[in-house]
Amino acid sequence: MQKIAVINISEESRQSALTLEHDLQAVSIKRADVGRRWNDFDAFIFIGAMGICVRTIAPFIKDKHEDPAVLCVDSMGNHVISVLSGHVGGANDLTRQVAAILGADPIITTLSDNAGLWALDTFEKRFGWPLACGADNMNACIFAFVNRKPTALLLEVRDKGTDYLEKTLPAHVTVIHDMSEADPDKYRLLIMVTPYDRKAPTGMPCLHFVPIVGTVGFGLAHHPDDYEYIHDQMDEALASSGILPCACRYCTIDVKADEPFVRLLRERDNEHVVFYTAEQLAAVEVPNPSETVNKHVGTPSVCEAAAILGSNHGKLIVPKIKGKNFTVALAIDHQHLRDQEGFIEIVGAGPGDPDLVSVRGRKMLERADMILYAGSLVPRELTLCAKPGAVVRSSAGMNLEEQCALMKEFYDQGKFIVRLHTGDPCIFGAIQEQMAFFDQHGMRYHITPGISSFLAAAAELRSQFTIPERTQTIILTRGEGRTPMPEKERLHLLAHSQSTMCIFLSAAIVDDVQQELLTEYPEDTPVAACYHLTWPDQRIYRGVLKDLAKIVHDNNLTLTTMLVVGEAIDNRKGLSELYNKHFTHLFRQGDK
Repeated sequence: MQKIAVINISEESRQSALTLEHDLQAVSIKRADVGRRWNDFDAFIFIGAMGICVRTIAPFIKDKHEDPAVLCVDSMGNHVISVLSGHVGGANDLTRQVAAILGADPIITTLSDNAGLWALDTFEKRFGWPLACGADNMNACIFAFVNRKPTALLLEVRDKGTDYLEKTLPAHVTVIHDMSEADPDKYRLLIMVTPYDRKAPTGMPCLHFVPIVGTVGFGLAHHPDDYEYIHDQMDEALASSGILPCACRYCTIDVKADEPFVRLLRERDNEHVVFYTAEQLAAVEVPNPSETVNKHVGTPSVCEAAAILGSNHGKLIVPKIKGKNFTVALAIDHQHLRDQEGFIEIVGAGPGDPDLVSVRGRKMLERADMILYAGSLVPRELTLCAKPGAVVRSSAGMNLEEQCALMKEFYDQGKFIVRLHTGDPCIFGAIQEQMAFFDQHGMRYHITPGISSFLAAAAELRSQFTIPERTQTIILTRGEGRTPMPEKERLHLLAHSQSTMCIFLSAAIVDDVQQELLTEYPEDTPVAACYHLTWPDQRIYRGVLKDLAKIVHDNNLTLTTMLVVGEAIDNRKGLSELYNKHFTHLFRQGDK
């Protein structure tokens, strides 16, 4: 959290100062103390005339890499001006935040912001990309960039930062994927985002950002004397294979948890360390197994297996390297790779309204080479964001074998496939059998969650499904139709708690559902039958449990109907302690 000081100049702006101190957890200081405390804060917010702000800070300004952010708010709280250290110090972002708190206009004067261009000097902090080279030449690179000189952007991996760059690509920037395309006769600036050690053409201004996408696996000798130097030795070993320091985590066998080197990694270097058992590591196929390692720790591989496991079974980029007292390997999660291998993203479409698909889900749909959507349950409108040339197919008329065969056809061509399921794919989504097929054929995949229809039901009913001190449990289930229910999960048994119950896929058997629920719930328990939640033809019918079957039959409700039962429906009684003025928690001290 930023340490922020507020300097209020006049009584007229006292309320603005108090608001900022509260919302930003800022500290009020006197103008006369600014110089003495210049290095104590990340940001200073002056409230008053700009001239007073400038004259106060002028003697203490050094350079943009050291100076704190400085903002100036006029006394009436109408304008917030970014004065100093707009990018590196974060003044521009803080200006927007303060303006939002006060309902004021943000005033930002940096060229890149006003031209709608990237602020190159913020990439390191914004995306978590260390700068491998170009720091000394940053201003010259920024000058070329904001003056729209032809720029090559080398992208060799993918993360949230590179996704943003590709989506907001300025007209004078061209994405390249190989250094051979970085032609100095064609481009005046090269921006590289890669964990690989690359050299720019001679004389070409360059910024090299290193995305933190690697997973380092390591083995370790027992209590090595040189443990203080092993981290640097590992970096040197990986660098010899063309990889810059890019580790997001370090992984090893659990018997090394108490080694001094591991403690050093965690405490001195603040690295994230993950441990695996010998059994977990032994189950991973690696290119360089060792009988000696197996004899000592019970697994043929530590460093390679740990790197692969820690990267979600990613691609081994650097196989085992042996050091004096360590072994090291590096892998990268497949989601970060740009190679031409197939990939499947199982995406939750949400309850129906295209606006309710997640931001990540929409990005996956826009990126897909092929979209296979559950046409009987997912509106086609959700696929209209597909890129030109993408194949969009409905699975409504396909059986499992046909669906899997179609996805494998595109997968084998190195395509990116989205399998689009209704709601959240992990709740009654029928994805288990598809994942079994993917596993069987070694196909890589990932799941993007979605908003389930039971959450849409709560929203459309304007009901909180958990009531303090009355019901703190939500049951997601279905009635017994053609798919048998486990005996211990029969509705009359689940109903014993009288919790809020959301019943999927059961409109066709509503008579049986009502009969089972009445064995435990009172007959006047509130119910709701919710048809096509968030679709344009949404219909919701409220009533009580004894009339549930009649409601469904009278309104000809079908499969896409969520049945909700419980006293939480339309309840407005029972107060949470969270916002009680006497309640103390991490962010607020309660009144005594």
